[in-house]
Amino acid sequence: MTLPTILFAFLIALLYGALYHLIRGGSLWRLVFFFILSIAGFVIGHFIGRWRGWILIPVGSLNLGLSTIGSMVMLMFGDWLGRVEGSDQSKV
Repeated sequence: MTLPTILFAFLIALLYGALYHLIRGGSLWRLVFFFILSIAGFVIGHFIGRWRGWILIPVGSLNLGLSTIGSMVMLMFGDWLGRVEGSDQSKV
């Protein structure tokens, strides 16, 4: 992948994180959390697509379709894990 492709992928992943934060809301730290999750999911989705040979919406050497799916899955899973709260009371 070339540097412009990497920068484009980084920009798209940050856009997904910002849009998810706009929908779900939260603090500044939650925005940073969504950025990290989105970038990680984007990279994982891209490399799974390359590894398996699946191509969905190619943009140059970037597999935009599977990268988007990876980003969305990681954002939803991370948001779900981030909202789980522990109980202070013992169940015994």
